[in-house]
Amino acid sequence: MSTNANASAATPPKWLTPDEERAWRAFRRMVVAIHAGTARDLADVGLSEPDYEVLSTLSERPGHTSTLREQAAKMGWSRSRLSRHATRMESRGLLRRAPDPADGRGCLLVLTEHGMDTLTSAAPAHVASVRRHFVDRLTPEDLAALEDVARKLEGHL
Repeated sequence: MSTNANASAATPPKWLTPDEERAWRAFRRMVVAIHAGTARDLADVGLSEPDYEVLSTLSERPGHTSTLREQAAKMGWSRSRLSRHATRMESRGLLRRAPDPADGRGCLLVLTEHGMDTLTSAAPAHVASVRRHFVDRLTPEDLAALEDVARKLEGHL
């Protein structure tokens, strides 16, 4: 057992207050509900949320290309998990892999024309979904406050 684990075991937990627990549970329900709604809407156009994130990220990159390492870091995935996902996307013609000249063991993910066409077709449905499940349910003030909270939490993570 590490020193940190011993210190944690000796210190009693700081339990959530009722207000903190309500806020935590409300946050979790919100994330799950929004995620479920947008994932369902993307599935209706034949994409998963990770598919859409990979396609949209590649579309914004110079040459529609990113390293597997950069993409995995952006998504918070391991390289092996993204590699398996990219293999499935590649089999559907959405992207292709190319050798990474800067890293002999790495690869580049390159958006294909079919991938760009798929993204272009899916984008209107996706933005409508984001609006329906998130943006249109909030005021501009709510959105600004949520952005502020997200920045605070991102900085910690």
